[in-house]
Amino acid sequence: MTDKAKLYDVIRKPIITEKATMASEAGAVVFEVAPDANKPLIKEAVETLFGVKVKAVNTTITKGKVKRFRGQLGRRKDVKKAYVTLEEGNMIDVTTGL
Repeated sequence: MTDKAKLYDVIRKPIITEKATMASEAGAVVFEVAPDANKPLIKEAVETLFGVKVKAVNTTITKGKVKRFRGQLGRRKDVKKAYVTLEEGNMIDVTTGL
C-alpha cells in the first residue's frame, strides 16, 4: 500500500490535549487513526507523510460515552488513537498543516 491518498485515510487528525502534550515531551505524537488501521500501516503512513523515522507505535481504542444531545440520549463514536514514538532527532510539529 503505497498510494498516498490511502495513507491520508489512515491518519485522520493529530490529537492536541494535555496528555498528548506531555507525551510529546517524551518524543511521541498522538494521532486519531482509522479503526481498522494496524500498527505496521500506521508506521508506514507516518514515515511516508511526515518523512520521519518511527521507533514504536502503541494504539488505544476509546469507547464512546453515552451523552445527552438536546435532551435526547445519544452515543459518541469510538475513537482509535495511535501514540507514535519517534527515533532520536526526528520531530513532527502538529500545530502546522501538512
